[in-house]
Amino acid sequence: MQARRARRPPDSGSSAAPIPSPIRSIAALGVAVIGLGASLASLIDYLGAEATFCATTGCATVRESAWAHPLGVPMPVLGVAFYLAAIGLGFAPAPRLRRALAIAGAAWAVLLVVLQATAIGAWCKLCVIADAASIGYAIAVLAGASALRFTVPRALALAPAAAVAVVALAWWTHAEPPPALPVVASNLPGFVAEAQVAGAATVVEVVDFECPFCRRMQDRLAAAIAQVGGPVHVARKMMPLAMHPHAMPAALAYCCADAQGKGEAMAAALFAADPGDLTPEGCEQIAASIGCDLARYRRDLPGAAARVALESAQARDAGVDALPTLFIGEARIVGASKSTSQLAALLGAARS
Repeated sequence: MQARRARRPPDSGSSAAPIPSPIRSIAALGVAVIGLGASLASLIDYLGAEATFCATTGCATVRESAWAHPLGVPMPVLGVAFYLAAIGLGFAPAPRLRRALAIAGAAWAVLLVVLQATAIGAWCKLCVIADAASIGYAIAVLAGASALRFTVPRALALAPAAAVAVVALAWWTHAEPPPALPVVASNLPGFVAEAQVAGAATVVEVVDFECPFCRRMQDRLAAAIAQVGGPVHVARKMMPLAMHPHAMPAALAYCCADAQGKGEAMAAALFAADPGDLTPEGCEQIAASIGCDLARYRRDLPGAAARVALESAQARDAGVDALPTLFIGEARIVGASKSTSQLAALLGAARS
């Protein structure tokens, strides 16, 4: 009688499939949640009137750069979409799609890091976290992260995990607000000195009517002027940027309306209009809507072009290389990071 051969355990032979470790899968999901938190915090800053999470100079510079709104879409929207897809694929048996998403996300993150280092020349803390999370996600996925089993508790844990990430990022990126009164310039540019009006707080605004950050600053400036009351004189200098195709027609329209004493009404209408409507025809329709003499408006266009060229050259000669740039009294404000209360304080100081 032959002895019975001992049965080998099914998981001990070399031909048995290895049991995947969940560590890499959990790591991939974890960095995706962190990236989602950073993208959500950044999106709040992009959409808000003032920066809530990342108010440092580097963050503001990145938000105001030409790369911040690809095809008109705020960059954090792409991050939110990417990380939501990554989290969803963390529970889906789609390894090829997961790897493709991870590789594409890491490549995009590397490109954004290069842009911040070279083209923009500034660093946003939230962007760095989101980019690093994308690269970390790709490493985890390519190292073998697989789909986790979907359960209701796991799904319900994602929302508070993302909220914790947002709160932690808010604490880490928090910075004291900049002083309300910046350093006073010792020598005002000539075009700013000439615009000063005695007895009033004078604001000289170098503007591009299509620039989204000029539009954001305009809302705060109008609110600050209403808040302080009293005499405030606003002088606008045109600096249409080549990257904005409708900025030049809008600048010409403002100059023509200003020649008829309707500069303020035209500025308000141009800022309120959809940027895509600031074509020559669209601007002429706006001019008609505010009561401009259209025959004179058309005659004044050549002179308006000369004025735009002169004011743009004066602004560049004065070192204006970013918009919006405001001069309130003798203070130069660059960028759209100032709050309404800070602008109101500057107006009050300029009038005293």
